Amino acid sequence: MLKMERKTFCMRLCTVLFFTNCVSGNYPKAQNVSWLSINFKTLLMWDPKPFNYSYTVEYSVVGQIREWNQQCIRTMETECDLSNVLTDLKATYSADVFSEPLHRVNSDLTEFPHTSSEGFTPYQDTLIGRPEFKIEVSKDKRKITLYVEDPPIALFNEQNKLKTMRDVFADELQYKVTFGKATSTGKKTKMSASSEIELDRRDIDPGVSYCFNVQAYIPSRNTDKQLGELSQTQCSPGANKSFFEEFGIGVIAGFLLLIITIIVVAIVVTVVCCQRTRKANTSGKEGVPLRSV
Repeated sequence: MLKMERKTFCMRLCTVLFFTNCVSGNYPKAQNVSWLSINFKTLLMWDPKPFNYSYTVEYSVVGQIREWNQQCIRTMETECDLSNVLTDLKATYSADVFSEPLHRVNSDLTEFPHTSSEGFTPYQDTLIGRPEFKIEVSKDKRKITLYVEDPPIALFNEQNKLKTMRDVFADELQYKVTFGKATSTGKKTKMSASSEIELDRRDIDPGVSYCFNVQAYIPSRNTDKQLGELSQTQCSPGANKSFFEEFGIGVIAGFLLLIITIIVVAIVVTVVCCQRTRKANTSGKEGVPLRSV
């Protein structure tokens, strides 16, 4: 009887300890906390996916009071969009991801486990996406102009319109153009501080088709973050092709050989026919008797 009571007591004690542990919030810390930012669209990301707990994100300029993001309080997600709250683009921010109880679940912990991020400076660290551009060839084929569209960013101006990279970086924003003849693997580069990039006879051969890639370039950044994403390749139209360029030497040589063969065959057939006709005429004359004198 005493053994049964001890066994029951132990079971109840284990049950109490188990639920006390859950209520106390023995939650795992967030792992792999990192920033992902493209064109100032900035996400804080981490692992793992929670099951019986949640996450809360706090952020601040380094050394200042931390704040909550209302969208990332006791969330079951593993990312938090901080684009609209990192308003000072040249400031350095840090963030903490706290592991907390689920919504409306109490805990006796006074401090929840958390993991801190590395510092993040939007102006220096956001990646710059691929730009779009158009190609215009002058009438005389001696100049090609690229019209680059400054990439839009995930921030709005006072008129509630999306800003562009030019609005943020101003004269610091440059473009690197990589180009080469469509029929060659050789490449050249050209830097431009303008979104309108002209290439003339110093850069290109008139009337030749060239293929282009464009990417943003911020010289004030660290070397590994100066260049943005490479654009899609676009090629300019070339001049009207000559007869030889259009069909190729091989095709033309084959065509000429065919013509010569036809001519030779025609000559041979003509000669043979003439010889046969002559023989026939000669045979006819030998069969006619001589007239008497």
